Amino acid sequence: MATTTKPAALDPRDFLAIDALLDDDERAIRDTVRRFVRERVVPEVGEWFEQGILPRELAKELAQLGLFGMHLEGYGLPGASSVMYGLTCMELEAGDAGIRSLVSVQGSLAMYAIWRWGTEEQKQRWLPPMHEGDAIGCFGLTEPDAGSDPGAMRTSARRDGSDWVLNGAKMWITNGSIADVAVVWARTDEGHINGFLVERGMPGFEAPEMHHKISLRASVTSELLLKDVRVPEESRFPEVSSLRGPLSCLSEARYGIVWGSVGAGRACFESALDYAKERIVFGKPIAGYQLTQQKLAEMALEVNRGTLVALHLGRKKDEGTLRPEHVSMGQMGNVRGALEVARTARTILGGNGITLEYPVIRHMNNLESVFTYEGTDDIHTLILGQAITGLSAFN
Repeated sequence: MATTTKPAALDPRDFLAIDALLDDDERAIRDTVRRFVRERVVPEVGEWFEQGILPRELAKELAQLGLFGMHLEGYGLPGASSVMYGLTCMELEAGDAGIRSLVSVQGSLAMYAIWRWGTEEQKQRWLPPMHEGDAIGCFGLTEPDAGSDPGAMRTSARRDGSDWVLNGAKMWITNGSIADVAVVWARTDEGHINGFLVERGMPGFEAPEMHHKISLRASVTSELLLKDVRVPEESRFPEVSSLRGPLSCLSEARYGIVWGSVGAGRACFESALDYAKERIVFGKPIAGYQLTQQKLAEMALEVNRGTLVALHLGRKKDEGTLRPEHVSMGQMGNVRGALEVARTARTILGGNGITLEYPVIRHMNNLESVFTYEGTDDIHTLILGQAITGLSAFN
């Protein structure tokens, strides 16, 4: 008589066995970052969020793991693959979006801008200490009246002898108040968009921290105020004079969001799954009820789908075939999905879902910011619309 073998149980946290698609080095960096997040971040991040702080020493600890600028090459940088960097972003945001933002802004915006557009002297001066965490950077593009339309920026750069004089304001700048150097984009009298390295302590430069946030509270968010700030010519990026410069940096940061948002969604799913198995209602765990199982199934679907999309885009990036439109699709879909997972997880946890004892409401609030930063959902929709139709709807 034939015997049947019962199939092995599926891991609900890796339902599609995506782990098997990674190589040993990719799993190693992922596990290292995951362990750091679980041991160092998760036990304390709820308190950081409630207090609206990010411990300054955390930056040095992240640097000791080699995470700042990890996907860049030369100048003592690790040159890790795009997939390794993506996995890092996913694990960091499974802890908190503010932690991933610190690493992303440091490496994919400030360091990448210097690495891609800076002079050899600028690279030698800034990239090694930024990688080591001895210098923190920020990226000044968004303005009070120019967010999704960076071409409307008002920050100006006027030539004065061998120097440039900068005037204007930037806002929603991650790391701004703790930064040693700010990559500031400004419009010259000729109408060009130039990048400048503005250093802490330059006369006329201030970076006050922004408060009263209920999202990304475990993150430093600042304004950059520039009043007749004199910047020497050697602190200007000489090879870029258009929006191509800052937009190339945004594409790097958006790639990290594709992965990071999945990490936030996964954390919410895991919390809801564990809670549903333990919470007894009407004599049995709520995981045994059809409505809860439907929610858990849909969350598992979204987390696995988002992870596959992120991994596919990471492989394309490593092959050199990734386009900005691909990144827009990844960010738009994965952030939407993660936000829906967070909201659904909140319903499973009931009243407990609004407390910081669980990670769900914190991730949900953070994802409301991720939904609109480094390119709003609307902007990504129009980018995809133009790619699909060949027609621009931006003007």
